[in-house]
Amino acid sequence: MKKTIGLGLLSGALLLSACGNGDDSAGEETQTLRVGASNVPHAEILEFVQPTLEEEGIDLQIETYNDYVIPNMALQDGDIDANYFQHVPYFESQIAENDYDFVNAGGIHIEPMGAYSNRHDSLDDLPEGATILASSSVADHGRILGILQEAGLITIDESIDLVDATFDDIVENERDLQFEYEYDAALMTTLYDQDEGDVFFINSNFAVDQGISPIDDSIALEDSSSPYANIVAVRSEDEDNELVARLVEVLRSEETQEYILDTWDGAVLPAED
Repeated sequence: MKKTIGLGLLSGALLLSACGNGDDSAGEETQTLRVGASNVPHAEILEFVQPTLEEEGIDLQIETYNDYVIPNMALQDGDIDANYFQHVPYFESQIAENDYDFVNAGGIHIEPMGAYSNRHDSLDDLPEGATILASSSVADHGRILGILQEAGLITIDESIDLVDATFDDIVENERDLQFEYEYDAALMTTLYDQDEGDVFFINSNFAVDQGISPIDDSIALEDSSSPYANIVAVRSEDEDNELVARLVEVLRSEETQEYILDTWDGAVLPAED
């Protein structure tokens, strides 16, 4: 892929293109900002703010991904200027694992993790030996375990911070629940449709993208106190970049927050400051 020019060179070398219909004589210039995002809801939220940024001379170009790995690789390689797809624990784990030189430019929204089942109406109904399917994203395991512990199905080692908890930290499992967590997050909706287990934990962005309602279809849903805010991430060199700061400001605006609430009816929530 062709790489964009670094945002840190905003004062002179930032990628510029003429506004209008290719008429350079107009004397107006547009600054380009390329952001990688998941299809839903991230890309849709970015599309909502595009007109506002365009009026300010910022050409927001959105690169969509259906993957949790490539957007950070693309940011590291300079193929995009920022990304907006990941929550804070995943972001921090990826920095630790891959030595990415990234910073959190700001939290935008929360996508509650949901439990879904074709066989049971609630987590209380789970039989002994029920199969629980989750993705291989370790950064999501703590929030899944938190939902199960809140439902009284398991107990996590109290010495472990729940955000960092893994399935190995379960100390009580009276119903002998069986856990499978080797699947790509994007495959969870397919496994749910195929009824491959008793319960499926699915990230709201993948659920919504496949027409599954976290509010109406889940049998348990993470509450709004979740620490898993989805953020805009940039390379450290662009931490103070004006274009990124303006993007985050618009994404956090009251107008955008209302759009999020109206569009997803609680399945996606604005992040608290």
